[in-house]
Amino acid sequence: MNARQLQWLSVGLLLSLTALCLTWELWLAPLRPGGSWLVLKVLPLLLPLRGMLHGRRYTFQWTTLMIWLYFTEGVVRASSDRGLSAGLAAIETALALALFISCAAYSRISAPSRKSGSATH
Repeated sequence: MNARQLQWLSVGLLLSLTALCLTWELWLAPLRPGGSWLVLKVLPLLLPLRGMLHGRRYTFQWTTLMIWLYFTEGVVRASSDRGLSAGLAAIETALALALFISCAAYSRISAPSRKSGSATH
C-alpha cells in the first residue's frame, strides 16, 4: 500500500470506530436506556480527523498512542459485558487494532528519510 491508501484507510477506520461508539452508546446497547454520558468517548476520536485528512504525519503518530485507550476499553468490555455489548466491544477492539496498524504504517511510509530515497534506516 502507498501512503495515500494508508491515509484513507486510517480515516475510514477512524470514522468507523466513531460511528460504532456513537451507535453503541446511544441506541444498540447503552449502559442506560435512552443513552448514557459514555457517548462522550467519541470526542477524542474527532481530534485527529482534520490532521489525518490533511495527511499530517505527526497526527498519525500521536493517534497510535491515543487509540490504545479504545483498544483497552474494548478488551475489558468484551470480557466483562454480556450479549450485544460484548460483541460490539470485540468489534471496537478489532477496529482500534486495525487503526493502530494503519497509522503506524502511514507514519513509517511517510517518514522524511523514505521520501528522499535515503538508503539509511
